[in-house]
Parts: sequence; C-alpha cells; structure tokens
Amino acid sequence: MNNAAVNIKNPSELRKAGIEILSRELGALGMVLFLHQFENGYGDYTKERDDILSDITISDIEKALNYKE
Repeated sequence: MNNAAVNIKNPSELRKAGIEILSRELGALGMVLFLHQFENGYGDYTKERDDILSDITISDIEKALNYKE
C-alpha cells in the first residue's frame, strides 16, 4: 500500500490498510496479539454483573476494604 490517504468511508479499504500497517509495524504475531484485544466477546455483561453483585451491600464492600489479615 502506498502513502496515499485511505478512504475512511470505505470500511473494506480501511480494514485492509489497517491490517497491512499493523503487520508491517508489529510483525505477524504482534498484529494478531493486538487484534485479539478487541474481540467482540459474548454474553450480556450488564446482566451478569447485576446478577453477581445483586446481593452485595455497601457494608459488605466496607468490610472487604477494611479487612486485615
């Protein structure tokens, strides 16, 4: 790819240029490791968080913060 500006309104062109730049600058492994940071994931984080934290009170948090072994 040359140094010409990439058409950022064309998602396909932008994605291709990004992959080429990442690969050139980070190497193949670095590119893959970088891209893995942005995977979509799965599930409903908000619902899961609410389910996990639904029984925790402010008092529980205060006790945990003040815990000393």
